[in-house]
Amino acid sequence: MAVAPGKESLVGLGRNGLAEKLATLGVPERQHRMRASQLWSWIYVRGVTDFAVMTDIAKELRGQLAEHFSLARPDIVTEQVSVDGTRKWLLRLNDNKEIETVYIPEEGRGTLCISSQIGCTLTCSFCHTGTQRLVRNLTASEIIGQIMLARDRIGDWPGAVPDDPSGLPQGERKITNVVLMGMGEPLYNFDNVRDACAIVADGEGLSISKRRITLSTSGIVPEIPRWGEEAGTMLAISLHAVRDELRDELVPINKKWPIKDLLDACRAYPGLSNAKRITFEYVMLKGINDGVEDAKALVRLLAKIPAKINLIPFNPWPGSPYECSDWEQIEKFAEVVNRAGYASPVRSPRGRDIMAACGQLKSASIKQRASARLASA
Repeated sequence: MAVAPGKESLVGLGRNGLAEKLATLGVPERQHRMRASQLWSWIYVRGVTDFAVMTDIAKELRGQLAEHFSLARPDIVTEQVSVDGTRKWLLRLNDNKEIETVYIPEEGRGTLCISSQIGCTLTCSFCHTGTQRLVRNLTASEIIGQIMLARDRIGDWPGAVPDDPSGLPQGERKITNVVLMGMGEPLYNFDNVRDACAIVADGEGLSISKRRITLSTSGIVPEIPRWGEEAGTMLAISLHAVRDELRDELVPINKKWPIKDLLDACRAYPGLSNAKRITFEYVMLKGINDGVEDAKALVRLLAKIPAKINLIPFNPWPGSPYECSDWEQIEKFAEVVNRAGYASPVRSPRGRDIMAACGQLKSASIKQRASARLASA
């Protein structure tokens, strides 16, 4: 079901929010809890897109719900499938703004990378999304809608069969992990992202454990402990440099909250332990941050932080000023980190051929308009 103009989608509402909408329809207060639970189950457990199939709800109420509300997901503008099975959707929202969402299938698991904003305000120099100006925050409904849409497309609801099963992981669940690593800085949209994650993690709904939900931030230091207290998901830090001078260039928010402040906030992250480690993301830029001395400095910086280090080969995009480190150099870097006792997997680039890899997301309409301007020039 595409976005329904003029009708608010119930997707993204918690139980209390659903009860409030029922109240606007004149449903007696004594029925709010029961009716909200019924709606919750139909929306988040069974993934229905039509009020008419909610057979345990009175026909008259179903009609009222359909008249005033929808169960709409974002509208798919384009769907691309990579040679490695990665899927990328360009999605159109109710106000015709667009975002991108990526699904990465692997053996025994599937990760959905979702967006939290339209565009981004951080202008990280190695990231394609950072070249697109911030338009607005996404609502909790639009954040959850990405997950609902993805589950629709890959047949991840009970009893559903995907239209195209090729490349999908075996097993009951096709989406096992959710990462807030798409467009935007999620901690600049704190409340909506927190509310959406609460629905994602609810064991009676979408039921993805908080240990399988990861929020990635560029380092909005004051919000990091608050996120741990109020949401408690896994945390990833876009670090990418071991010196403030370089990080100021790569991740400009560092000028406001430098590396020391960021790592102090990480050490104080609620629940931090060897069982709940922080992931530090480090994009490998040839000749910029990939030296052995950088690796040694990284190890020193992360002392006493239960951590995992994700080394990310740089994913090029048109006009990018950087190159990916040579594989031999990445291995040398990883060896230093591994010897220090840190897990340091090298993230295999996925979806590069459809511009779906880390740092490559940018609304296709923005790219098309940019291409048109270049052509006319």
